[in-house]
Amino acid sequence: MKKVELLSPAGNLEKLKIAIDYGADAVYGGVSHFSLRIRSGKEFDLESFKEGIEYAHTRGKKVYVTINGFPFNSQLKLLKEHIATMASLNPDAFIVATPGVLKLAHQIAPHIPLHLSTQANVLNVLDAQVYYDMGARRIIAAREISLKDLGEIKKELPDLEVEVFAHGSMCFAYSGRCLISTLQSGRVPNRGSCANDCRFPYEIYAASPETGTLFKLVEEEGIGTYIMNSKDLNLASHIKEILDAGCIDSLKIEGRTKAPYYAAITAKVYRQAIDDYYAGTFDGETYQRELNTMQNRGFTDAYLINRPFEKHDTQNLDFTMMMGTHQVSGLVDESGEWFECKYKTFPGDEMELVFPTSSDLKAVDNEVGRIWEENGQWKIAFKQLLAESGKVWDQVHSGNLNRFKLPAPLPHFTFFRIPATEDMGTVTKC
Repeated sequence: MKKVELLSPAGNLEKLKIAIDYGADAVYGGVSHFSLRIRSGKEFDLESFKEGIEYAHTRGKKVYVTINGFPFNSQLKLLKEHIATMASLNPDAFIVATPGVLKLAHQIAPHIPLHLSTQANVLNVLDAQVYYDMGARRIIAAREISLKDLGEIKKELPDLEVEVFAHGSMCFAYSGRCLISTLQSGRVPNRGSCANDCRFPYEIYAASPETGTLFKLVEEEGIGTYIMNSKDLNLASHIKEILDAGCIDSLKIEGRTKAPYYAAITAKVYRQAIDDYYAGTFDGETYQRELNTMQNRGFTDAYLINRPFEKHDTQNLDFTMMMGTHQVSGLVDESGEWFECKYKTFPGDEMELVFPTSSDLKAVDNEVGRIWEENGQWKIAFKQLLAESGKVWDQVHSGNLNRFKLPAPLPHFTFFRIPATEDMGTVTKC
């Protein structure tokens, strides 16, 4: 049986490695040129992106290159050069958004499979057939499409791979084609520089045609101001239903610009959900605890399972972001010998460990600190905060660039976390 692919975001080299180590089968990302996440793309250069591809391939994983921007005529020469350059790195596919770029990529690099971006808005068999005939081997379906409609596409085009978003930020605009950021900020969403204007608070005014004056509509403070703010997509509890449909080849997680912890937790949770499905042990409610540890805008299951007119809980009018149930306090570096502080750490603090899949931990108790298992959860506490320089600190806060000694080696990219409190921000209610 061919298992569904888990596809995670790779905003930089570190997040690429984290996503793979935490369970992703493939990752997607790119450099800044022609990618719909310019901020993320700037964190990759050609050298680091090549290293990421090699890291993935060594572990039997795949890397898909994002070339899904909407180019102007003045950029076509640069686009041709960029496609050739990225092809030389031997990625596993290009993600493109327009018919012209699809055709051009096929001409320049016919050996690279082509995946059609969600920006192309494929909602039906007719459009899917057109792009398939043009050379697309996979469609990343529009977020507004239903599971039933995807089944019809797969029935008509069984060799066409189908990819859907399972988790991440939702766009207020139809399939992400928004002009608000362009008009207000001069930042063009479909060229990768969206300012997320839909997340801003707004004041609403009504005009009087009789007097030509504007009247401010008075609202209760904190309610109804974030009028375009979509909740985050979360389909973890629906994975069985989605895979039972038999038409999905890849489950995609949004979020190249989000934190390393997000890359880790989403990969870990959806890996577990997929594996549980094939093992016959799927339990939709068990995955939400971990997903709620992250910052979020509230969650919605959006439109894949339900039709748009059936959903009335997709917007969050109260706030643009809230704390999760936990705060990340540290991250183990790639050597596995040291940790970097991400919040604050004091000697004696008990912190929960979150580590990559298939890791083997051992209990330790020495002069540096203690690592132990309690009720099925691994924890760590430091007796002294010993910096790489040899200096002992009485406390460490976020922003400190020193590396600190671990009581014993831990899997690289292990996270330390603590329960969130009200003084850290708005706390998720689970």
